Amino acid sequence: MPRSKAVVFSLCLAACCLSPCTLAAAPKGGKPLVTAITKDAATKLYTAPLKDSRPLVLDLSGPLICYHPPDCPHTGYGKPDEEDRFRCKCTAHPYNPFAGKSATGDLTRTTLSANATDGKNPMHPCTAHPYNPFAGKSATGDLTRTALSANGTDGKNPLRPVSLTAVASCAPPSHLAKLPAGAVGVAGLAASRVALPAQVARTQGVASRFMLCLPRTGAGVAIFGGGPLFLMTSTSPPAEVGVDLATLTRTPLLSKRGSSSYYLPVKAIAVDKARLQLPLATGGVVLSTRAPYTALRPDVYRPLVDAFDKALTAKWNSRKLCYDSKTLPGPTLIGWLIPDIDLMLEGGKNWTFIAGSNTMVDVNNFTAACFGFVEMKPEKGGFGGAPAMEIGGFQMENHVLQFDLEKDSGIGLLYWILDAHRPRSELSPAMFNLSRI
Repeated sequence: MPRSKAVVFSLCLAACCLSPCTLAAAPKGGKPLVTAITKDAATKLYTAPLKDSRPLVLDLSGPLICYHPPDCPHTGYGKPDEEDRFRCKCTAHPYNPFAGKSATGDLTRTTLSANATDGKNPMHPCTAHPYNPFAGKSATGDLTRTALSANGTDGKNPLRPVSLTAVASCAPPSHLAKLPAGAVGVAGLAASRVALPAQVARTQGVASRFMLCLPRTGAGVAIFGGGPLFLMTSTSPPAEVGVDLATLTRTPLLSKRGSSSYYLPVKAIAVDKARLQLPLATGGVVLSTRAPYTALRPDVYRPLVDAFDKALTAKWNSRKLCYDSKTLPGPTLIGWLIPDIDLMLEGGKNWTFIAGSNTMVDVNNFTAACFGFVEMKPEKGGFGGAPAMEIGGFQMENHVLQFDLEKDSGIGLLYWILDAHRPRSELSPAMFNLSRI
């Protein structure tokens, strides 16, 4: 069962092999950093141009940054410290959720050989084993320091370019398999001390928060370090709209032993306001930018599909779960007029996949619309350890998701479609001013 992140993550963050000078803290009061997000059409993964203007894949479950450089110098050396027994005494073993192979999802201890502590021989580097979940392969490389770049922001516009030195894992060329063309690595966004959000917070003196606005088309935006956030509408003339982050629907983040993913306290799923009896407690509900669409275990998927089809009378292909667009009610500015699907959260709050915009995928030049949820495929060994529901990118697009890792206050969800009662076409992540980047 997932547990409150306050307990598990506090243990993970203690197990860091980096010396204080490696992640030297900046004075508080810095500017948040902003970067554009692009959705790759071929892989449906999300990237940001963080490494020498080249893209890194954004991975919500990734506990560290890994990339393939032309050469990877050994850095991150250190010596044991009696006051910090974890310092430079670890190996990174990111959890493989697809193979079900467990580690800490962060950094775990190992033992340095004796000659690393005698003051005469070179110190050993910290070794990492980054995992590429898209290709299902692990690699081995040293932790190193590398320069990343973004822009400072006041929430309205990109400001001056900012370069920050980050700790990352080297990776061989094979580690880039199945990544978008041109991508040079992966930027982990998990609640780990060596993931991107924590490193930005520490080096820039900003809050340990980050916002994602994943795009369906055009450019999205990521802001590391907290708000504010302002967007421009597509109306004529454009109007500036401030997003009141204090009003976001909030729910606690949960963690699960052996995983670096973010879990949500989903109690039930409702279709057209009718609550379904589903085994969500087994495996939990996880957020994932690795999956293009939300995937559900068969024991969750089939009841959901049956309830959705029963609530919607339209001609459909039962094998592909696609509907003839001529038989669907609508469309409207916010999508097809179809039953809502609600994730019923802890505390009586709901995350609603509204009116077709996050439930139906238009195909064949809008002549058909397909159900945007898929049945999870078993890995080796079946579904043991698999989540009941993996919320994919399509269901998170055109929302603001704010991850607050500073105070256990959880993740904020803002539904763009409901914001100021504006239709989807008027307000979207693409309306952030990225022209100066």
